[in-house]
Amino acid sequence: MKTMSEVVATLKKDFIYNLMIRGKRQDGRGFKDFRDIKLETNVISKAEGSAKITLGNTQVLVGVKLQKGTPFPDSQDEGVIITNLELNPIASPEFEPGPPREDAIEMARVVDRGIRESGAIDLKKLCITIGESVWIVFIDVHILNDDGNIIDASCLAAIAALMSTMVPNEQHGLGKDVPLAMKEVPVGVTLIKIGSKLMVDPSLDEGAVCETKLTVVSSSDGSVAGMQKMGPVPFTEAEVLEAIDMACEKAAELRELYLEGLAKQE
Repeated sequence: MKTMSEVVATLKKDFIYNLMIRGKRQDGRGFKDFRDIKLETNVISKAEGSAKITLGNTQVLVGVKLQKGTPFPDSQDEGVIITNLELNPIASPEFEPGPPREDAIEMARVVDRGIRESGAIDLKKLCITIGESVWIVFIDVHILNDDGNIIDASCLAAIAALMSTMVPNEQHGLGKDVPLAMKEVPVGVTLIKIGSKLMVDPSLDEGAVCETKLTVVSSSDGSVAGMQKMGPVPFTEAEVLEAIDMACEKAAELRELYLEGLAKQE
């Protein structure tokens, strides 16, 4: 027999699901609308770059640190990117302390792949001495509050943090500090599927009732730098193409509203 809390949770899911299949959302947004976004940079004084994003009630903090290290054997004239994502227990009762969970590793890979595959960072400019010394870029993503769609928030905060990053040449006797060399501005957009309908920026409750999710990371020219599907229900080919179009459209809006200003400040 179900407990009262389980009955309430089931009724809530049914309510949200039935709203969405009728073309409505719990908070009144359209299917292509993001929640309110606030993006701040340079919020961690001891980091080379940082950003904090508030997406609805979801909050994500990203810090970037640069450290000298050795290059990989197959790319001896290029810097290295290492991305980590922490699901802090303060963010949700679902998150537990300890080693990174499988979903945290998956989300970190999506953030990393979008940055890496889009060529966002000019890795060759992070080479100090070929075959000996390069800059290693550590991107640390911390989830402070989970109210849904933490992956898009993480992608946006990560790229904003990178755009605010300074390479710490002075403290290593390598000349003046310079901005991290950026070549691209990838943006991730996650869509969920309810019945045959697609919508962006799922809240926590919407994410709990959706049948499947697709995250699309796109570059400034609309090309896809990374994709990740989550959930058991398949997408049709037509739905995938529709999702890509929606994701690229929203990514262009987010890039113009929140990231182009950062680029002009550099």
